[in-house]
Amino acid sequence: PPTTPPTTPPPGGGATLFDDFSYTSHTDPALAAHGWNVRSNSGGPGVPGATWDPSKVTFVSQSGNTVMNLETSSAGTGASTIHTEVLTKASKFRNGTYAARVKFSDAPKYGPDGDRIVQTFFTINDLKAPMADDYAEYDFEYLPNGGWGEPANILYTTSWETYNPDPWQAVNQHSESRTSFAGWHDLVVTIDDSRITYYVDGAVFGTHDAAYLPERPMSINFNQWLIDLNGQTSTTPRAYDQQVDYVLHVKDQVLTPAQVTARLAALRGAGTTFVDEVPAS
Repeated sequence: PPTTPPTTPPPGGGATLFDDFSYTSHTDPALAAHGWNVRSNSGGPGVPGATWDPSKVTFVSQSGNTVMNLETSSAGTGASTIHTEVLTKASKFRNGTYAARVKFSDAPKYGPDGDRIVQTFFTINDLKAPMADDYAEYDFEYLPNGGWGEPANILYTTSWETYNPDPWQAVNQHSESRTSFAGWHDLVVTIDDSRITYYVDGAVFGTHDAAYLPERPMSINFNQWLIDLNGQTSTTPRAYDQQVDYVLHVKDQVLTPAQVTARLAALRGAGTTFVDEVPAS
């Protein structure tokens, strides 16, 4: 019998992107070299006049493991509001499995609570024209203080076909749960040629229809931002944290949450902190 394990990958072993976010700061050259953009350009979503500040994306050690921290803050005005976003520079991800371990928070780390903040993990491409058919977006969005007409905490998963920004018109399918999701959660979304399936902590959260499948490749994004300033009108400074442990994408392969956990364990067991085998689209 062979004395070494076979080197053949498991059946259909899809090209993999994995990042454990083992960086030192937003200026770490490896972050950009590994394909990430820390957003600095102005604009939506969220509070008009807010700044997207790369310096508020930091990397912190927790029990020997480095996690990415996105800090979003405000003192009740657009000019004092700071949003954060980290996204892949390449839009090259389409069918397959996407997974991340994300820490949502219900309360600010300091200051008064109540802001209508959105904490996210999503994939997206560009809307080429209002109601364009080849738009695609798949979201996990946690609103700890409500917003968009919701009075309290809610987690949405949303699959987008298209939209018109003005006047607002949305074509999507969503699932939601109106409860607290504060703390660490395992988020998985799988896309094949027939459906989109979202999982939270190993359980199916929503299954969406073939009408919402992606026509073009997408980027992978994490961001944290305020919908508006109506939830908390105080001018006292406050800040919220969203943390990300890792992200994993396996191209053209639908994994179960258990298989995601096994893949993650294998990568970490091998000492891998980053790999990107996904070809440019």
